Formats: sequence, C-alpha cells, structure tokens
Amino acid sequence: MALHSFTEACTGIENIDEAITLLEQNNWDLVAAINGVIPQENGILQSEYGGETLHSSVYGPASHPTTSTSVVSPAVSVSASASAFRPVVPSRQIVERLPRMLDFRVEYRDRNVDVVVEDSCTVGDIKQILENELQIPVAKMLLKGWKCGDVDDSTVLRTLHLPKNSNLYVLTPDLPPPPLLSSSSSALQELLNQNFMLIITHREVQREYSLNFSGSSTIQEVKRNVYDLTSIPVRHQLWEGWPPAASDDSMTLAAAGINYPCHRLTVGRRSSPAQTRVQPEEPSTDVHMVSDSDGDDFEDATEFGVDDGEIFGMSSSSTLRKSPMMPENAENEGDALLQFTAEFSSRYGDCHPVFFIGSLEAAFQEAFYGKARDRKLLAIYLHHDESVLTNVFCSQMLCVESVVSYLSQNFITWAWDTTKEANRARFLTMCTRHFGSVVAQTIRTQKTDQFPLFLIVMGKRSSNEVLNVIQGNTTVDELMMRLMAAMEIFTAQQQEDIKDEDEREAREKVKREQDEAYRLSLEADRAKREAQEREMAEQFRLEQIKKEQEEEREAIRLSLEQALPPEPEEENNEPVSKLRIRTPSGEFFERRFLASNNLQVVFDFVASKGYPWEEFKLLSTFPRRDVTQMDPCKSLMDAKLYPQETLFLEAKE
Repeated sequence: MALHSFTEACTGIENIDEAITLLEQNNWDLVAAINGVIPQENGILQSEYGGETLHSSVYGPASHPTTSTSVVSPAVSVSASASAFRPVVPSRQIVERLPRMLDFRVEYRDRNVDVVVEDSCTVGDIKQILENELQIPVAKMLLKGWKCGDVDDSTVLRTLHLPKNSNLYVLTPDLPPPPLLSSSSSALQELLNQNFMLIITHREVQREYSLNFSGSSTIQEVKRNVYDLTSIPVRHQLWEGWPPAASDDSMTLAAAGINYPCHRLTVGRRSSPAQTRVQPEEPSTDVHMVSDSDGDDFEDATEFGVDDGEIFGMSSSSTLRKSPMMPENAENEGDALLQFTAEFSSRYGDCHPVFFIGSLEAAFQEAFYGKARDRKLLAIYLHHDESVLTNVFCSQMLCVESVVSYLSQNFITWAWDTTKEANRARFLTMCTRHFGSVVAQTIRTQKTDQFPLFLIVMGKRSSNEVLNVIQGNTTVDELMMRLMAAMEIFTAQQQEDIKDEDEREAREKVKREQDEAYRLSLEADRAKREAQEREMAEQFRLEQIKKEQEEEREAIRLSLEQALPPEPEEENNEPVSKLRIRTPSGEFFERRFLASNNLQVVFDFVASKGYPWEEFKLLSTFPRRDVTQMDPCKSLMDAKLYPQETLFLEAKE
C-alpha cells in the first residue's frame, strides 16, 4: 500500500496494475518509471514553487531539518510514507502532465528508421510515417514486434504501456524481395527485369494514380502515360520526386535511381511565366523536372497571358506562329488525330470532346455497324486555323461542359484539320467516297470565315446521311438545339432499327431452334440406325463364329469316329470289356472294347458322340473315380474296367 500511495502521489496513476506494469517495463527502476510518465527536465523532478529544482532535502527543511541534501535516485527507499512527499510535490500538480514521447527503431530489410511519436498516437500513425520513409503502401505493410501481441491500426499507443524505447520491424509478404546483386552492372540488369510501382499524385485535382512499369521503361514513357491520364501535355508537366540522377527523359527507370519497388512522384501543370515573375518560388530541396521532351517547340504566348514579344524582348509584330493542328500529307490518319488532340488540348484546355483516334472508316464502324442499341450519331468536326470564328467556336462552344457531355454520351466525334490545302483535298476525297458528290460540293463551297464546320452524320441501312451542317457562326444554345434535333431524328430511326433487329433475331432464333431440332432428329435417327446395324453385324459375327465352331467340332467328331478301332464281337478270342455310358441328358449308349485297348480309345469314342473329354468328365460308380484323370495309355484291364462297367458323363466346371 505504501508503494501504491507513493506512485499515485508522484504520477497520478490510480490503477496499481498499471503502475506495476510500468515498473516491470523499466526493470523495477522507480526513478526511470516516474520520469517516463511525468514532465521532466534534464532528468530531475521539478517543483512549481518558483521553478526551483528539488536539490534540497527530499522531506523538506520544515519537516526534517537533520536530513542531508540529495537528488532523487534509485536509492530512495520504497517504504517511505507517501505523506512525507506531498508537502513538497503536490500530486495535483504532477497529474497535469505533458504527452509522453515514445522512440521506435523500425527495421526493414537493410534499413533502420527512427520514429518519435506521442503516446496519444495510434499504430496507423506510425505506418503513415513509415509509408513516406520507406515508400511502401500501408496496405502492404505488416508492423511486428509488439510485446503485447497483435494490434490493429486504430490501437492507441498509450493503451499498450510501452517503454520509452522499442524495436519494431516491417514485413512486406506481398512485395517481391529486392534482387541480390554482386556488381553495379548486374544490379542494373536485374532491375531492368523488375517491375516498379509509381504512385503519382496529380497536384491540381489531388488524385493519386498507382502505375506499374518495367525497369526497362523510360522516363519519357512514364510522362506520356501520365499525359493520357491527366491531359497535361508532356512539355507542360512539372514534376517533383525524381532523383537528381534522372536528368534525361530517355533514361530507364532502372538507371534513374528511383526507389524499388515503390516510388512516389507528384505532377502538376507548369505555371505561366507571368505568375512566376509575380510570385517567385522559394528554393526547394526537391528536384523539379520541367519536361521538354516533346522538342523545342515554343508555346503560344497567349496561353500564359503575355505577348510573345514580351518573352523575347521584341515587338509583338514578330510573334511566333501556332503549331499546326495536323501534319500536312500525314500517311496515317490515327497519328494525325493524335497530334490534333494534343494540340487542341494545349490550346483550349482539357475539357473538350473526346476525338475518335482512327480513320474515318473506323469511325463509321464504331458508330453505325454495331448492334442497333449501341449505335450513335457521328459528329465530324472540321477545323480551320485561318477562320476568325475558330477560337471563339472552340473555346466558348465546343469546349462548354454541357456540349462536351452531350457529345460524349450520344456521338462519336471525329475531327480533321482543313487549314492545309492537301488535308482539305484529302477530306473532300473521303467525303465524296462516303457521302457522295453533293455533300462534298457543299463543303467545297464553304468560305474560310464560315469554318469551323460540324457535320452530323447518321448511318442508314444502305448509305450514310448527313443530317446537318453546323457553321461556326452559331451560339451554344443553337448548337445544342441542332444537336438535340439530330438526336431526335436518330432516336426515331434507332427505335425502328431496334424493332427490326429484334424481329430478325427472333426469326433467326426460331430458325436456329428448328435447324437444331432437325439436326438432333437426324443425329438420333442415324445413331439408331447405326446401332441396329452394329447389332445385326455383331449377331451375324457371333452366328458365324458359332457355325464355324460347330463345323469344327463336327469335323473333329467325324475324324475321331473314323479313327476308332472296330467294335469286337461278343465272342472273341481276346478278353472283351463292355462299357455302358450314361449322358447328362439321361440317355445311354453301349460299346464293346478289347480289354487291351487303352483309355484313349474310350475317350475318343465318347468325343465322337459329341462329348469331348476336354469338356466332360467320365466317372465310374463304385468306387467313384474320374477316369479322365487317369493315364490315357493305361489299358481297360489295368483301369479295372473289365469285363463290364457303367460310366456316366458330367460336364466340367
């Protein structure tokens, strides 16, 4: 009870089990246990009276003036009365203590991480710190080494009654072990065959992507993939997290020095030069990579809100021309549309229709030639950079969110740039082939200032019909109304197509079922006929075998009958044995034999009657003997079948 009162007075801990646990964790070092749970400075207990350190008598001069001055140490007697301490260090002042700090040394493979947290934190907080240090996702991390058994991420550290210093270790059973390499060249070769997980955070939208790349992938390939996900062109990407060695976009991930198997990166859109001048960024220890991988093409200065002449220190009359939307005389329509989409995004932003990448024929297949329920209208956007309406139409109408959403839900959008005469002629050729000369002539007669054009095409059974040609001098409301009007026409036609398709499928289904039933009937008849033929063939075969066996038996019987010696007369100079033989059917037949004849003659005689001795036994009555087991060369006299004997035949088992 004295120990309990002393502990409660010094620490405010009323639960004696908790106090004993703390003492056990500190090897029963009382001062170490107290210093672990109360505010401390330089390891000496403090008093609130003037901030003076308790270097005076432990009991105080007023109570025991004769006691010598000493510092609190392990030599303090545990049996001292708790009341002797209360005048000097009131318990109500010690109970109001600061949070306790815990030190953890965490081991992971060949790394050690020191983590210092308050005891009010949870196990999950430690894992979050380790995720940033070790680049390992929390979901793939097992934190082991707790002395109190398994814990979960929500467990508060204070409830575990941990000592100030603890050792833990991280297990990652779902991640492959790092390659064991003997040299730098072999290490690089091994990493080229490994897979890296890049956790990339899109700064503007605070979205995280987890992408897997092989070690042989280049930094350029990563940036192009990120462009597909974020719509930030490669040359506009601003990166954080690449190692200093990753200075060349052609470098592989294995050689870039990123963490294996997981590495964190951040990407954002590069800010404008004007913003950079107004708000200069503070120096940062992170490596920022502004990619120039797409070449040295200059950006449109209007995108950053400044004039080209301001950037280069010259008059605005020498401004740079925009990059073409589409290369002239492009051999592959898909590649040309990839450049078109990238350039469109760089000019007008990320909110724009999703342009179909592929040839016009492929767009027809996608829109018109699927099931009736899946068909869509085809919208063909014809761009022209020299039209005064182009920028307004693209930025204020085509890139409006409502228009983009409506097009993505109901249309396949295909685009073409008619700025260059060669590209214009190429589209007119495609137009003539697919829509006829009338539509091609209509587009050919359109003036430059009437561009851009929007063609709404609906697929029919035998041809493709252009429902509407929308010119650039329109408004958002008018554009939406004309799109919806075309959609109404298409919906009515689609319902008819769906009805016709359902009826055709129903007819085809009935026909397939009838054909299948007829096929099954034919197969059943054929199988029945084949079974009968097999049965008849088998019966005929068995009959033939039986007939051959009977013929063979009859031939053997006749040969035996002819080979028998003649039957002796009753009165003969030689001894004669008379044998009477009973068959299994109850019939009898008799014959005389010379007593000197051997048993084989009797066996042949029985066999000539249709009872071969291989299948039947020849038995005597008294005594009962199996004559067929005797030596065939023995004479009837020696076999004691003289002068007469009755024998009977019995089938062998």
